[in-house]
Amino acid sequence: MTESRPSGTPVLGRLKGFGYSLLRPVLLTLLVLLIATSGDSRLSHVEQIRERGSLIMLTVNGASTYFLGPEGETGFEYELALDFADYLGVGLEVITVPTVADLIPALKSGRGDFIAANLTRIPERQSDLRFGPVYEEVRQVVVYRRGSARPSSLEDMQQGRLALLEGTAYQALLNNQQVDLDWDTLPGASIEDIFDAIASEEVDYTIIDSNILELNRRFFPAIRPAFELGEPQPLAWAIRRHDDDSLVQKMREHFARADDSGRLAEIRQRHYDHVESYEPVGTFTFMRQMRERLPPLRPHFEEAAEAHDLDWRLLAAVGYQESHWNPDAVSHTGVRGVMMLTQRTARQLGIENRRDPEQSIKGGARYLRSMIDRVPDRIGYPDRMWLGLAAYNVGFGHLEDARRLTQRLGGDPDRWIDVRDHLPLLTQERYYSQTRFGYARGYEPVHFVENIRTFYEILLWMEGREHPLLAGTGE
Repeated sequence: MTESRPSGTPVLGRLKGFGYSLLRPVLLTLLVLLIATSGDSRLSHVEQIRERGSLIMLTVNGASTYFLGPEGETGFEYELALDFADYLGVGLEVITVPTVADLIPALKSGRGDFIAANLTRIPERQSDLRFGPVYEEVRQVVVYRRGSARPSSLEDMQQGRLALLEGTAYQALLNNQQVDLDWDTLPGASIEDIFDAIASEEVDYTIIDSNILELNRRFFPAIRPAFELGEPQPLAWAIRRHDDDSLVQKMREHFARADDSGRLAEIRQRHYDHVESYEPVGTFTFMRQMRERLPPLRPHFEEAAEAHDLDWRLLAAVGYQESHWNPDAVSHTGVRGVMMLTQRTARQLGIENRRDPEQSIKGGARYLRSMIDRVPDRIGYPDRMWLGLAAYNVGFGHLEDARRLTQRLGGDPDRWIDVRDHLPLLTQERYYSQTRFGYARGYEPVHFVENIRTFYEILLWMEGREHPLLAGTGE
C-alpha cells in the first residue's frame, strides 16, 4: 500500500502549501510503532497518545472526510476529530491513504490511532475493528444517470453496468440480497471518478452513502438518486480490536458531551445545511454559463479580487448569483450590471457605467470588502465571510438587526448558522418593530449566501481538478 499525504483532492480543489515535509507520514508511522512496541506497556492507549502529544487520524480525502479548503484543513470528519483531540488535550495529526480499502490495513499496521472516514459499523468489520459511538446514520443509495431509465429495484439493474468503490460495505450488502447481480470494483478509484464514469456513460450505476451523495451532487448534475437499499447504517470511528478500549471510552464521553452541548449539530450544519436546497437544473445552467460567459470576465474578477484581498472564485460566485455573469442584466428595481449595483451604491463607489464589466466587478469587490471589514474583528472565517455576504445583499444595518435578534433569542450573533436562522424574522412585524432598521426581506440574504456557497465550492472543485470548463477561462 502506498500512503499519501493530502497533496490533492478530487472534490473541492488542489491542496496547496500544506506545510508538511514528505517525510512526515513516515516519521509519524515510526513514532506510533515505536510507542506501541517499545513503550511502557503499563500505559493505556489514551496515555500513550497523551505522552506522544498527538492523536493520529487515518482517513481518505473527500468532501465528507478531509480536504484543504480556501481557509485551510476542513471536512466533517476532520472537524469532529479536531474537537476530540482537543478534548484529549493533544494535537491532531492527519494521515490520508489512497482509498477506503487501504484504511483497515493501515490501522492494523499501526500507522494511526483510529479511522475517521465515513465508516459504517457492519458485522463484517467487527472481527478486525472496535467501533466507537454512532454519530450519524446514512442510507445506501443507488445512483444512476439523468436521462436514462430510472431503476426501482436491483432486478432493474441486471442488464446495466454497476461499479462500486473498493473496500466499502456495499459488496456485503449486495451479497445479502436475493438477486443475481454482477458488479465491478474499480481499484484506486474515488467516488468522484465513478460519478464521472456515470456522467460519461461508461458506467450505469453505483451505490453510495446518502451524505456523500448530498455533498457531491452539486459537482455532478447528471447523477440522480434512484432508490435506497436496506436499512439505515450507523457511522462510527474505529480502532484496532485489542483488549485496551480506553480510546473508545474517551470517544463515548466526548460524543455524549458534544451531542448535549449542540457542538455535534453545529459541525453537521456547517458542512451539510447549505446543500439541502440544491437544484440540479441550477448547476447545469451554471456550468453552461461558465463556458459561455465567464472567460472574458475572469481577468476582471482576478484583478479585483487581488486588489481587495478576496478569492476571485468567491467574487465570481457573487457575480453569477447576481446576474448570471450578464453585463447587461437589469432588474425590475433598477439594479444593473454583472454585480447588480444600485445607482446609489455605484455613485458612492465612483462607478460611472454599471454596465461596464470591469467597473461593475471592481465596484462589487470594493463594496463586498467594505461589508466584510465592518463585521467585528473577533469573528473569524468563514463566518466573517458569510456575514459579509449577507450584508452585501440586505445591507449592514439589517444584518446588525438580525444579529441583535439572534442574541436576544438565545443564539450566537457571531455564527452565520445562528444569524441565518433569525434573518427571516425581519419579515415579521412583532420582530422588526423592535429593530432599528425595520422590515427586510430576510429570506433573500439566506438564499443569497447559500447559493454563493454552492457556486463557490463548484468553482473550487473544478479548478482543483483542472476541469476543462474552468481551465480554459483563465487563458
